[in-house]
Amino acid sequence: MISTHKHPVQRSSLYGSRKILHERWLSPSMFVLAAGGATIGFSNFWQFPDLMLQHGGGAFLIVYLLCVLAIGLPLLMAEVALGRSGRASPFKTFRFLARRARAHPLWRFVGGMGIVGVFLILSYLSVIAGWVIAYTLRAGFGVFSGLTADGLNAQFALMVKDPEKQLFWHTLFMVMTMYVASRGVRHGLESLVRYVMPVMLLLLAALTIYAATMENFTFAINELFQPDFSKLSGAGILAAMSQAFFSLGLGTGAMMMYGAYLTVESKVPRLSLLVIGIDTVFAVVLALVIVTVLTAGNVALSTGPNLVFQALPLAFDHVPHGRVFLTIFLALLALAAWTSSIWLAEPVMVWLSERFSLSLQRSAILCGVSAWALGVITILSFSNWAFSFSYLGVVKKLGFFDVLQVMTAQLLLPLFGIMATIFAGWIMRPDITRDALHLRPYWLFPAWLWWMRLAVPLMLLIVLFNLSDFLA
Repeated sequence: MISTHKHPVQRSSLYGSRKILHERWLSPSMFVLAAGGATIGFSNFWQFPDLMLQHGGGAFLIVYLLCVLAIGLPLLMAEVALGRSGRASPFKTFRFLARRARAHPLWRFVGGMGIVGVFLILSYLSVIAGWVIAYTLRAGFGVFSGLTADGLNAQFALMVKDPEKQLFWHTLFMVMTMYVASRGVRHGLESLVRYVMPVMLLLLAALTIYAATMENFTFAINELFQPDFSKLSGAGILAAMSQAFFSLGLGTGAMMMYGAYLTVESKVPRLSLLVIGIDTVFAVVLALVIVTVLTAGNVALSTGPNLVFQALPLAFDHVPHGRVFLTIFLALLALAAWTSSIWLAEPVMVWLSERFSLSLQRSAILCGVSAWALGVITILSFSNWAFSFSYLGVVKKLGFFDVLQVMTAQLLLPLFGIMATIFAGWIMRPDITRDALHLRPYWLFPAWLWWMRLAVPLMLLIVLFNLSDFLA
């Protein structure tokens, strides 16, 4: 368990009398598995394939990888370094580091912004993850076998408009999440990812081998990886920048929380690269599997929930052994959602423990019940409490659910990312950042620092002002 919540450790040499977290990852590889698993989110499954095909396949992939290196890597390194230097929740980390830099105390509210953001995301991610669990079991029992496109559409509409069924799956997923989170890093999170991440890799490998047996596998490879720069417009570049930011889970403060459990000797740049590698490999391979199955089943590519809950069940039903591999695909998505939800819960729980002097178990209960209650409002947004509104010229029809998405994806996350970049580049003491990053050779740190100060904030501002098109 995170023993600071009951028996905080004090280190006067670096932190004065401040209470800090003293539980650590068993090894750097556990951080990589946990953080890498956390970044494999819904966007890898239902957004990345469409972006690749829409914007020139390999051309988009090249730009995306450049954006990951230009935006994702330096910002991920910054968030992990901030967390390791603060050894607390994002709120207390910003407060402590701002005090050391003699900066304005209001910087602590940047950490608070991140905590609010992850809490809101956790509340509605649990609802969607509940859908995935329900669909995994239905796929395993063959419920979707023989259904037409209209039949699958009706099945999905029936589920999202049934608050009672959604409430069961939402509750089950939230209990699963908070049970693991309440056991702490060593006995909960590490125990989970030690087994879940290898299972996820095995499921991905099984899906890849299955896709490779299909006649159109080569066609899918050509469609996805052959560069077509004629399709890569400014919109595609902006989409690559936005995807690089959101796919890595940046702008939430959750990576700061995982960074707080790293040892002083950990090499942040190398670990950050490995996390990015896991996320990118999963995104690319999943895109290949999805495009292969859709083309084999003669089903058009879509995006978002329509892809996972309607298009793919239809396509898998038209290929050999589709029932088995649809179940495997949905199980992989459910496991990815599980690791991501625990990652989102961690900063909220630690802050609750700090603020109200709660044990880890009690903070998990408070976090889980609160997020569950907010999720119930999201569930009702799909039926009884639905309402429409317009935001930046885009009409939203799912009421409170859309309000939460706008607040998080279009406001809190990008603003946190920008403020964290400014803090790491301009406010935080360079000697602390240099010690946290362990960049070698020596000249790499000034290069990283000035890139963070000038280039990354500018690129994040571009992302912020174009999110309405990316998330429409």
